[in-house]
Amino acid sequence: MFIVSQEELEAFCKRAKQSSVLAIDTEFMREKTYYAKLCLIQMATETESVLIDPFSVDDLSVLAQLLTDQHITKLFHAGSQDIEILYREVGVLPSPVFDTQIAAALLGHTQQIGYAALVHSVCGVTIKKTDSFTDWSRRPLSESQKNYAINDVLYLGSLYSQMSEELRVKGRLQWLEKDFEALIDPEKYETDERERYKRLKRVSSLSRRQLAAAREVAAWRELQAQMRDIPRKWVMTDEQIVEACKREARSIDELFMVRGLSDRLSTKDAREVSSLMKAALDSAPSTWPELDKCGKSEPNVDMQIDLMSALVRVRAKENDVAFQTLASHADLVRVARGYRSGTELLQGWRAQLVGNELIELLEGRIRLGIDGSSLVVEPVDLDGE
Repeated sequence: MFIVSQEELEAFCKRAKQSSVLAIDTEFMREKTYYAKLCLIQMATETESVLIDPFSVDDLSVLAQLLTDQHITKLFHAGSQDIEILYREVGVLPSPVFDTQIAAALLGHTQQIGYAALVHSVCGVTIKKTDSFTDWSRRPLSESQKNYAINDVLYLGSLYSQMSEELRVKGRLQWLEKDFEALIDPEKYETDERERYKRLKRVSSLSRRQLAAAREVAAWRELQAQMRDIPRKWVMTDEQIVEACKREARSIDELFMVRGLSDRLSTKDAREVSSLMKAALDSAPSTWPELDKCGKSEPNVDMQIDLMSALVRVRAKENDVAFQTLASHADLVRVARGYRSGTELLQGWRAQLVGNELIELLEGRIRLGIDGSSLVVEPVDLDGE
């Protein structure tokens, strides 16, 4: 069913309240905008599937009751972008949720398995992906587009029932609770423009004084992009911000020495940016930011990472869990460098499977050896040494 009126949408919402699950996907465009432009919403209950045209209905907020109904599990696959868009368009975060990509990693699939591959593996159905790069903003939608879109929710219910049962049998269903809580944490979808500088390309090449300038310019760029609803790189690129900060540009002329900036910034904007940079560069050192310590100032831990990775690989294979789901490289580095808090690897089920054991390895209480073609873990008799 293709919903193109408010009355049809409200009628669907009333019917959907009788379901225990609601599969959700969205199609959107964001190549020319800061905020994703919602072009289509796909939903499926246990008895029907629909396409909702956001260009035709008057008020999407009627979906809020469905999205927050605690008796209906909202199903997604790699749902963070869909949830972000729904949060902006409807004003609520869906709850409770189940993400089949996250769940798949606990059942032996690769960490970021695609929807089509998972449907084929679990349901034995081959989905054609011919319209993956289509222009979803154009109307009317073709039958091919509609079929493609509806397929993205059509099998989520089957995936959920089969995967949740398998996870229950393995005693792993509760492992996903914190992952799903993180998926619908409001902080995940709220932008702090003052922190954006940390994600600039090559930001680590800047001194602390220059970082102070980068913080101000990146925050200004973020607000401008939001206000104009254009991609942030259309205001200034990461490379231009970093280069301007390296030059410590305090005037418009110095700012325009950076390639391409005179074409991007008006005189008014350039005056504002150079003023922000000058104030930041001349500010007290106590106000300068500092990037999270991770790199040149900390010890090299390549050898420890190699040993830890070998142990994680063994435990991941034994437990049929994707390596990256069990232990990200960033977490391995943090643990190797002595960090013990704020690390997923040392919490919950990850700690039980391998995290606690990695601490023992780093502290010399266990060692790794080779027995034929297998890696073995052996305790170390510290009292006898």
